[in-house]
Amino acid sequence: MLAVAVLAAGKGTRMKSDLPKVLQPLAGATLVERVLASCTGLEPQRQILIVGHQAERVEQSLAHRPGLEFVLQQPQNGTGHAVQQLLEPLAGFDGELLVLNGDVPLLRDETIANLLERHRSSGAAVTLLTARLSDPTGYGRVFAGSDGQVSAIVEHRDCSEAQRGNNLINAGIYCFNWKQLAAVLPTLNTNNDQGELYLTDTVGMLSPAMHVEVADADEINGINDRYQLSQCEAVIQDRLRRHWMAEGVSFVDPASCTLSDGTRFGRDVVVEPQCHFRGEAVIGEGCRIGPGSLIDNARIGDRVEIVYSVVRDAAVASDCAIGPFAQLRPGADLAEGCRVGNFVEIKKSTLAAGCKVNHLSYIGDAELGADVNVGAGTITANYDGVNKHRTVIGAGSKTGANSVLVAPITLGANVTVGAGSTLTKDVASGALALGRAKQLVKENWQPPA
Repeated sequence: MLAVAVLAAGKGTRMKSDLPKVLQPLAGATLVERVLASCTGLEPQRQILIVGHQAERVEQSLAHRPGLEFVLQQPQNGTGHAVQQLLEPLAGFDGELLVLNGDVPLLRDETIANLLERHRSSGAAVTLLTARLSDPTGYGRVFAGSDGQVSAIVEHRDCSEAQRGNNLINAGIYCFNWKQLAAVLPTLNTNNDQGELYLTDTVGMLSPAMHVEVADADEINGINDRYQLSQCEAVIQDRLRRHWMAEGVSFVDPASCTLSDGTRFGRDVVVEPQCHFRGEAVIGEGCRIGPGSLIDNARIGDRVEIVYSVVRDAAVASDCAIGPFAQLRPGADLAEGCRVGNFVEIKKSTLAAGCKVNHLSYIGDAELGADVNVGAGTITANYDGVNKHRTVIGAGSKTGANSVLVAPITLGANVTVGAGSTLTKDVASGALALGRAKQLVKENWQPPA
């Protein structure tokens, strides 16, 4: 049996934020969500989050995760004190305890799985994750034999000059035999500079103690401030871009683009510089995105081109062209072959196949039939100051430049709206609708003196 405990009680003072450190966002997910996701594949029987600072807020943020248990650490007096809080919740538990840190979000699934497998196969009382750093200053050094058995962990400040030459460090990730750990946890003491209870001290009390060295030292990067947060963001972004390039996506300037974990691409997509993908952004095959575009929680079909535009909580079917400088807001739903041009905004509207809204228009709360052509400067006036109303335009209709359709209003199929018209009443199919003031010209007119 396996229990996973995530240490998530700290304040994160150096973040200088009202948000608890473990709730800081990283590539579209919080730090603690990333840590929890990294061990999902292990299918643990128990998942426990040890909370403290703003505990209620942390719990609320994770309320959607079934089976997650919360244990309060109050006050926060070190990592050993945190794990001591598990003595009651895990009373009678017979299995391994995997201890992770809520501010170490880069661990790969396979790294944690390897740690657990090595722990079980070796029969160790404790197995810790280690890494080799080019500059191990400040880290506790791990001394171990060729068989992986740990003989000692010495804090940097206590190392001799010779010992400081050892660059194998303790990553602070542990797998314990829970019963053996539970027997020594009550004996921890605060005889150290910080006056805290350290989980590290249990390694010297348990035998055998083994270690597993992580292949990529970036995986153990912890986050204590905004700079370290940005470093971890860079690592995740590089991982995501490399993954999708291996799957057949081309990034013209990879470093200028950012992705979320929920981003999905089809093959032969070209991503131009300065493009950003957020939430569940799904991009079909053969698309060209950018430059300078933001795709946020949107579904894009095949062979779509989006240039200098924003698409958020919207759907775009195949063979559409968007931009430059267009915005598809939540609820925009475009069928195949639509064209949305420069300085066009579409919100909560459906456009059937072949619609064209080429420039300088606002389409809100509207339903457009197939092959509607919206002239430059057309506005669906959907708001009366109190409520929103819908505009319906039938298939094959076209509006002239600078038209205003005052909702609620329905235009039938194959309607033509004259340029400069303001319409407030429904128009039957096949009609020409004009709603402009009569032109008045005063010849030889001079302004008053």
